[in-house]
Amino acid sequence: MSHGWVAEAQIKEQEKQRALAFIPNFYVTYDREAAPLNAKQKFELAWKTAADPVTLMGAGVYAGFEQAGNRYPEYGQGSQGYAKRYGSGYADAVSGIFIGNAILPSLLKQDPRYFYKGTGSTRSRLLYAVASSVICKGDNQRWQPNYSFMLGSVAVGGISTLYVPSSGSNGVGLVFQNALIRIGQGSLGGVLQEFVFSRLTPRRHLHHEASQP
Repeated sequence: MSHGWVAEAQIKEQEKQRALAFIPNFYVTYDREAAPLNAKQKFELAWKTAADPVTLMGAGVYAGFEQAGNRYPEYGQGSQGYAKRYGSGYADAVSGIFIGNAILPSLLKQDPRYFYKGTGSTRSRLLYAVASSVICKGDNQRWQPNYSFMLGSVAVGGISTLYVPSSGSNGVGLVFQNALIRIGQGSLGGVLQEFVFSRLTPRRHLHHEASQP
């Protein structure tokens, strides 16, 4: 079976992965030798994540916290202020998903998924997970610097300055500060994938089966 067909079978299973049966957990593979994704499959996975009800709901919850704390007072309060905060938050999420997980990985031929380790000492697994935001697997299946996620983090910060009110956009320094925060969040996400979500996500055993010719 060709790599393309194998990857298609695997991605269909990934799109069914949900922690606690409802939280989308599409960007992890439990097969260390998973077939590389082509550009179409990377965009398919990004679209599936961006359009997921939990992603939409998460943006709404985040907008609610921002409104309660009156972040970006230029937006005002009430339903109009909430709608602006929701739009801004969802735009950040979508740009991050597509730039860091589809556009740049397609251009740079890198795999946007987290490859679950699951073996070795706790320390080795922890270091592996933390490094996941700066090291990734290429489409050639070799480990390399995660330029897609790092450059994507900077790009998302830069794009957000186009629509975030001036009080929340203080120039280049803030863009790179937010990029570092995003990279740190990526490392935390790797740790959660390695030690928490793997226990909460059913169907992971099917990945190995899907990879067989």
